Amino acid sequence: MPFGFYIIMAAQFFSALADNALLIAAIAALREMHAPSEYEPLLKTFFTVSYVLLAAFVGAFADSMPKWRVMFISNTIKIAGCSLMFFGAHPLVAYAVVGLGAAAYSPAKYGILTEYLPHRLLVVANGWIEGLTVGAIILGVVIGGTLIRPEVAQTLLAFDFPLITTGIDTVGEMALTVVAVLYVLAAIFNLYVPDTGVDHKPLKKNPIYLIHEFNHCLALLWRDKLGQISLAVTTLFWGAGATLQFIVIKWSEVALNLDLSKSSMLQGVVAVGVAVGAILAAKFITLRKSVRVIPLGIAMGLIVLVMNFVHQMWMAIPLLIVIGALSGFFVVPMNALLQHRGHILMGAGHSIAVQNFNENLSILIMTGLYYMMIKMDLSIYWVVTLFGLFVSGLMYMIRQRHIANQAAQDDVQHLDDSAHH
Repeated sequence: MPFGFYIIMAAQFFSALADNALLIAAIAALREMHAPSEYEPLLKTFFTVSYVLLAAFVGAFADSMPKWRVMFISNTIKIAGCSLMFFGAHPLVAYAVVGLGAAAYSPAKYGILTEYLPHRLLVVANGWIEGLTVGAIILGVVIGGTLIRPEVAQTLLAFDFPLITTGIDTVGEMALTVVAVLYVLAAIFNLYVPDTGVDHKPLKKNPIYLIHEFNHCLALLWRDKLGQISLAVTTLFWGAGATLQFIVIKWSEVALNLDLSKSSMLQGVVAVGVAVGAILAAKFITLRKSVRVIPLGIAMGLIVLVMNFVHQMWMAIPLLIVIGALSGFFVVPMNALLQHRGHILMGAGHSIAVQNFNENLSILIMTGLYYMMIKMDLSIYWVVTLFGLFVSGLMYMIRQRHIANQAAQDDVQHLDDSAHH
């Protein structure tokens, strides 16, 4: 891999690290305010709403200037959101600003891969980026969980700079300061991201035109026989993954009697599994074979149901690793396939924006359903059961659709052949 790829990865790593540490800090802030417990999944809702509302614009924005500059600007927006929370804005509002930065960041960080690397390296690069992002999720959640533990927080708060009054007095402020430092590190790496020298399209000023163009791209990907399958799988995966984050926190509080700091560590365990799955997929699955991994998605949904019978830590950890590994193994090849189709059909930035729109709409819908279930006081065991069956059922339908697509394609091929004869 060329050296610039490692700079891209470092920038991506610190940015994702900060996003995830911030999620735990924001949950802790909500609990300090004694906000209702159903506000917690709303954090994800507020974070992802920008991805959906701005999907038509962020792709065009990412394609309009060098990607490193887009990444730097987006990261600055994240720092602003973090500062807002520090200075007392409501966590939901502040996290929405961070989401705005993340929405602009995403098409750039994936788009630069297709610009910078030859397509034979795409599955490997995706494996690395997903693996690292997952590593950042694990570490970020662990850092977040560690920062809010009273004993750690007190030690850090006792640490004073000579001659400087920092004005950092609460556990929350201290956690946010550490997160802001991570964002600044990411911003420094952004400045060293290589310029790929690709021609940039000047940004069209007319929002109606951009929305129209986005709709065209959206329809194009959903009509493409391979594009629609990979898009359906990744869309379901991201919605399920976001919801699972909150399910694991709630489930470990009920089934294993853990507090927020420890149950956020268990989220990290799922992510370890995803990293293992992602690395194995990058090793064994080529772009051509990518659709063969769909049955693993069906299996993952069914294995989630086992959570209902687990009440000991020694059983919980391997189970969560398996759930993570299955999802990582099936999502990485699908992601690479989707980028490959998108790049061919419409260009990198646009295709990533379409992908983000679908995936984040799915996160909004699924975390929204979870919010409703918690508000209705449904037992977490019911939530786990409905979630597992929902994922399996949808993956089964996607697989049937793919088989039908294959059959239709074979028929067309057959007709072409007989026409030639």
